[in-house]
Amino acid sequence: MKLPFVQIDAFADAPFTGNPAAVMPLDAWLDDATLQAIAAENNLSETAFLLPDATGEADYELRWFTPAVEVVMCGHATLASGHFILGADRSRDRVTFRTRKVGVLEVGRDGGAYTLALPAWKPTPKPLPDIVAGLGIGGVVETLWHEHRYGLVVVEDESIVRACDPDFRALATHGDLLTIISARGTDTDIVSRAFAPGGGIDEDPVTGSAHAVAVPYWAEKLGRAEFTAYQASARGGRLGCLYEGERVVLSGQCRTVIEGRFIL
Repeated sequence: MKLPFVQIDAFADAPFTGNPAAVMPLDAWLDDATLQAIAAENNLSETAFLLPDATGEADYELRWFTPAVEVVMCGHATLASGHFILGADRSRDRVTFRTRKVGVLEVGRDGGAYTLALPAWKPTPKPLPDIVAGLGIGGVVETLWHEHRYGLVVVEDESIVRACDPDFRALATHGDLLTIISARGTDTDIVSRAFAPGGGIDEDPVTGSAHAVAVPYWAEKLGRAEFTAYQASARGGRLGCLYEGERVVLSGQCRTVIEGRFIL
């Protein structure tokens, strides 16, 4: 069996920046073990699988897998999937994806970039001493939690975010959760990093779902609904952020870097 394979850098101003995602269109779902094995073989933070949605609720069905697990929501691989579909059909301005756990997501054109609408996952204050210890940082302003297992650690200064050197083994003991460290930025309004060693990803280069959690918090702190963000991983990626109450709308560019076939 030969499956189409495209690797796309999402939230990327240029190739080799942003977050790489594999996008693989299917004619029918393969069994979950095979999907997971393909994602492990790709060894990217996420592999997105999509096929036409027979229900008519959306244009496509969409699922995402890390090398270790299927995830509830993945922003960058959704943006990459939108780039894949809209890049192949210039007559379309938007595409919708039906997901298993977060409903219908939409990617639209935004000039030379794309917008991605995600559910707003507003976090609530909660002590996270073990996660803070795993990050090995000081200067913590506030810690917050979202039920989909996202921990948000807000710190005093961008330099703390950039210098953070987590104990990934300690963070992994908490299982499949995403830890976000964030602060006000200098060149952008906010700066963040995201870690998910329990889900098979020590540091995620640019994380759309992390901003579904961080944007509602920062919109309140900044006193405005629209602002800019930078995820300060080694690859780095820039995002436009808009908080619309029940939705977080992210914007960014994509670059296709590999096209080929996956052979089973």
